Amino acid sequence: MVKVLFFASLRETLGVDEISHQVDGSINAAELLTVLKGRGEGWSKALDGPLLCSVNQEVAPLDVVISDGDEVAFFPPVTGG
Repeated sequence: MVKVLFFASLRETLGVDEISHQVDGSINAAELLTVLKGRGEGWSKALDGPLLCSVNQEVAPLDVVISDGDEVAFFPPVTGG
């Protein structure tokens, strides 16, 4: 089981800040996003844009392999000025 966290506009759009997801075998963050998009149209739209990922509180590329017990966070790119 992995803990999946959502931040900023993702949290607002999805209406949740975290979920648990069963991981069987090897999966990377991009594949996890694809699975989560299958939860419905709202999820698909919210998770379709450019996103950043962290695994166990370290920024990671979307091809990072996720293991049972990991904490995965998705958040939109930050802009500022």
